[in-house]
Amino acid sequence: MPEAVYTHGHHESVVRSHAWRTAANSAAYLLPHLRPGQALLDVGCGPGTITADLAELVAPGPVTAIDPAESIVAQAREATGARGLANVTCQAADVYDLPYPPGSFDVVHAHQVLQHLADPVGALAAMRRVCRPGGVVAARDSDYAAFTWYPEVPALDEWLALYRRVARANGGEPDAGRRLLSWARRAGFTDVVASASVWCFADPADRAWWSGMWADRILDSAIAGHAVSAGLATRGDLERMSDGWRAWGAAEDGWFAIPHGEIICRA
Repeated sequence: MPEAVYTHGHHESVVRSHAWRTAANSAAYLLPHLRPGQALLDVGCGPGTITADLAELVAPGPVTAIDPAESIVAQAREATGARGLANVTCQAADVYDLPYPPGSFDVVHAHQVLQHLADPVGALAAMRRVCRPGGVVAARDSDYAAFTWYPEVPALDEWLALYRRVARANGGEPDAGRRLLSWARRAGFTDVVASASVWCFADPADRAWWSGMWADRILDSAIAGHAVSAGLATRGDLERMSDGWRAWGAAEDGWFAIPHGEIICRA
């Protein structure tokens, strides 16, 4: 299977944003399908904040959290351990080659994973293989082309165009949200419910956090390295985009919305 290139990397600014995520703000579409005792696989678990919430909801059912990066798996292990969740196992694993027998899980979940993969259809097929008949495969991904904000800041237009170019150069699909239903059908699912939801950053605290995170991320995360090494941007370009993020964050009427596609697939 093709090797995934994770465009963002694991700089502190990236992990900072991932650690903000919870089941409530990032997996609400899945929650009605969860019940105690289910076996759940969390694919691309990151630092484990969503995993921990899901584990509480399905306890005493077993939860397996996987990520390809061992350093991130260690963070997930620490986060779930700190909450006293004895039903969680965290390990490094490849979504294309899941080391579990067919039908091992009642629920297979992936948040912001498929957009980074060269073969999202193959990944969904692998997730389908390890899901029990009648179980649920759930995925949620943002759609960068649909990001919208106010006030207009030209540097943010540059940032968005650059990110989409870098992500595609790495073999990913930044506009994944709108494609999830199509990918699921191509992966062999016939019972798919598609939906959408939005993150919105508009109050002063949210604006400051979101803009500060991206101001750092565009300068210091792996995105910056990919952009410069591929000749898609200079350091000066990145600094201008970082300044644009801080300018947007300082606007009293600043508003930023991020649409996500979601799918619930019956195995």
